[in-house]
Amino acid sequence: MKTDVFDLKNKKTGTVELDDTVFGTEVREHLFYEVINWQRARRRAGTHKTKGRSEVRGGGRKPFKQKGTGRARQGTSRAPNMPGGGTVHGPTPRDYSYAMPKKKRRAALCSALSMKVHDSQLRIVDDLTFKETKTKFAIGVLDAFSAKKGLFVDTTTRDSGSNLVSHNESLRLSVRNLKNAKYLATEGLNVEDLLRYEILFLSQSAAEHIQEALKS
Repeated sequence: MKTDVFDLKNKKTGTVELDDTVFGTEVREHLFYEVINWQRARRRAGTHKTKGRSEVRGGGRKPFKQKGTGRARQGTSRAPNMPGGGTVHGPTPRDYSYAMPKKKRRAALCSALSMKVHDSQLRIVDDLTFKETKTKFAIGVLDAFSAKKGLFVDTTTRDSGSNLVSHNESLRLSVRNLKNAKYLATEGLNVEDLLRYEILFLSQSAAEHIQEALKS
């Protein structure tokens, strides 16, 4: 399919050919639920922890004598049934992540991109580089396209010598203070952010990189 290409002021500058296997597939919404749950599970820290009776400090002495008090016998004040005692079967650190088939992740991402195209929420921009690092430039782009919330995606460059990754710093720094906008490198494109933000702004190079990575 052919899609219009715009500049930062929402003026048409040309067209670009998009692969139908990436931007024109069937929208399979049930995959969104599965993949977003998988994303959130991977982000969970899993650092929750409570102390059991062997970890609570104190309790070395018998709290009261065995007989003659009329109370139930107790061997330590740190037993789970005592105030300040340990927790029974409490949470311990664990990893919540689980595997998700690559084909399912790809299908969900293609469905989200295709939904953006179907809902006219995709904007291909010839160049997302700002002449200065200023938040007002990012706001200006949102205003020019009448977008309340925007997701900006651009490519990264990798230095073959040092293996360092370089981002579009003018874009990244200009967007980071906006609560209604976000910057992502093409490698970080994900279903949850695609659904969260209204308009998807792709640089022309990012669109080519994405369809090259996702096309079947």
